[in-house]
Amino acid sequence: MVAQLTEDEREALLAELSDWQYDEERDAISRSFKFADFTEAFAFMTRVALHAEKADHHPEWFNVYNRVDILLTTHDAGNNGGLSQRDGELARTIEKML
Repeated sequence: MVAQLTEDEREALLAELSDWQYDEERDAISRSFKFADFTEAFAFMTRVALHAEKADHHPEWFNVYNRVDILLTTHDAGNNGGLSQRDGELARTIEKML
């Protein structure tokens, strides 16, 4: 099992990742990305997917044309899942891919 972030750790993560929104119900973070077209959106998803597979930590996501919505939470964190350091690491990596 992965350790769930404490309240202080979660607040620090949200302060660092100001473009990400906190989903209290799921104890998750999410962000919507817009690109010029489907090709750019799909290329971005491919880069994220390759990294996520290597990290063995996969996002929940949704794509329509030029938009990619990503939600990050760790399903085996704490008792019912929630944010972990793995989510923060993946979000930071995603930010660098833009």
